[in-house]
Amino acid sequence: MATDYYEVLGVARDADENTIKRAYRRLARTYHPDVAADKAAAENRFKEINEAYEVLSDAQKRANYDRFGHAGVNGGIGEGGFGPFGSEGFGDIFDMFFGAARGGAQQRRNGPARGSDLRYDVEITLEEAYAGTTREVTFRHLASCPTCKGNGAEPGTLIVPCDRCSGTGIQRQVRQTPLGQFVTQTTCTKCSGDGQIVQTPCTTCRGRGRIEQEKSLQVKIPAGVDDGSRIRITGSGEAGTRGGPDGDLYVYLSIARHPMFRRDGLDVLVDVPIAFPQAALGGEIRVPSLDGEVPLTLNPGTQSNSTYRLRGRGMPSVRGGAKGDELVTVHVVVPTKISKRERELLEEYARAGGDQVEEKSFFDRVKDAFRAD
Repeated sequence: MATDYYEVLGVARDADENTIKRAYRRLARTYHPDVAADKAAAENRFKEINEAYEVLSDAQKRANYDRFGHAGVNGGIGEGGFGPFGSEGFGDIFDMFFGAARGGAQQRRNGPARGSDLRYDVEITLEEAYAGTTREVTFRHLASCPTCKGNGAEPGTLIVPCDRCSGTGIQRQVRQTPLGQFVTQTTCTKCSGDGQIVQTPCTTCRGRGRIEQEKSLQVKIPAGVDDGSRIRITGSGEAGTRGGPDGDLYVYLSIARHPMFRRDGLDVLVDVPIAFPQAALGGEIRVPSLDGEVPLTLNPGTQSNSTYRLRGRGMPSVRGGAKGDELVTVHVVVPTKISKRERELLEEYARAGGDQVEEKSFFDRVKDAFRAD
């Protein structure tokens, strides 16, 4: 029994042209033999879909089909192969539905192309990050050839369209299959996709349009940059091709480990040792900062690991505005060796505070123990 074309496409008998077209594209995308898992079953189903669409998409054939059924269209398959794709059959169907995903690789390459970006790594000190600095960077890159101005041809010679691809940069290959003609597109092997041929290559760059050069730049590093920051220098990357713009240079910054300071965002942290009398009595001491030594007033009775905040002594913001703070953590240092006079004073201090002082040494206490026996 002949199949109902409306049922094949899954549309109502009064469906308009756009509905029929959408239904066809959806089914063709699903049952195309190049993408279906079961290729044998998909091939038969694909033939039905194209046969139905070939009839229902043509107003005259559809009218005959609606009036006389299959007899009105004589089987419905025209001389040009399946579907409404003319002499090329439905070989271009795959390109119709999937060409958008593959189009980037098939487009002609003879248009302007932007040059590649480059990366350069620079290590700076925390002091340089605090104050800002300037560094000279030297690197090698592909620059536009000064002789041919980047077109790859010897001055005064011609650049002609490729005779193999007719200047498109693309070669088309048609192959016959049981389903019709299938067209594949590949990059032209003669012009490498450029679409044009340099008859006399430039002697300086050998027709490439670019030459490798060494380049030096003065890079200004603003105050407040953090580890991992990057600076973009527009147009200092690889030269573009076929008149395309140059790429950019990205300078990536890393900050060397500091022997004294640690950074936490815009704040700077530092540990400072103090003596017991300073902690007990308080008073003013000098502490290091990224600006040099600054005064810090200790409170009487300061405990070890106490933290003082010096406002505005931290890192500046790279976007401007207020600075961070410096956090000073003090550590009370206990001396490992003391003089006889220092010991006497400490013992006197302990007794004055009601603390018990052990005046005998360990060996004296051992001797006393043996005497007791």
